[in-house]
Amino acid sequence: MSRLRVIPTYRHGRERLYVCHTDGRNIAWYDREAGRVNLLSEDHREAVLDALGPFLTGQVTVGPPPVPTPAELARLSLHPDDDLAPNRPGEALLVALERDPGPAHRLRPDPRRRALEAEQTVGEALDRLDGAGWHALHSLPLPGGDRVHHLLIGPGGIFALHAVPARKQRATVADPFLTLGRRDPVPLLRDLRAVAARASYALTAEVRPVLCLVTPATVQVTAPPREVRVLTDTEVPELARQGGVLKPADVEALHAMARDRTTWTKV
Repeated sequence: MSRLRVIPTYRHGRERLYVCHTDGRNIAWYDREAGRVNLLSEDHREAVLDALGPFLTGQVTVGPPPVPTPAELARLSLHPDDDLAPNRPGEALLVALERDPGPAHRLRPDPRRRALEAEQTVGEALDRLDGAGWHALHSLPLPGGDRVHHLLIGPGGIFALHAVPARKQRATVADPFLTLGRRDPVPLLRDLRAVAARASYALTAEVRPVLCLVTPATVQVTAPPREVRVLTDTEVPELARQGGVLKPADVEALHAMARDRTTWTKV
């Protein structure tokens, strides 16, 4: 075997180096923190160690993954281009700004940058829940140009979060409308329900929509919105206090499904 590729990933403070076959299949990974090279097939041992040679440090254990779960094996079989787990919060906006940063001097700040800051704020709060049995995915693309800003999967169920920059503005929620400051109201909650319904169809599981307002001055909800939960960015950790909906095995299986790009191509 030749021309194996080594692809580094860094997520939730943990670094892993995946070794990929020429057709994109993962055949091993090196967990630097654990000092372990996990082989999916003993037949590839020499080629994998040769590819990882420049990256190995200290004492390293080499062998099959310890008690691999079906969800983990499904994740490892993903082609890197189809794995959405490495997406950063606001990934789509980051790519758009890299391709078209806009003029250097503007009379008003680029609204994309405010939206990016909001998604990054919410994404960082969600990523901090990872150690409590929850998994967060970011910027999941949907056909037609829509996307799920953030998907949170854990014991309390599945949540599709939409981040809205509301810095120092008065936010008024009157289903289906959201009004920020003196701006015209927009029927955002209707859109959030539609996106959550598409995610439910893709995952064959209930997905609950969440409107997340980032650093608003005040929030007024005239009446409890239908199906949509309204939070501020500082209240995001409250989602992790819920439980009793999904078992750990179900959480892992749904996370493996959600991180696969092909899951979202027909919704």
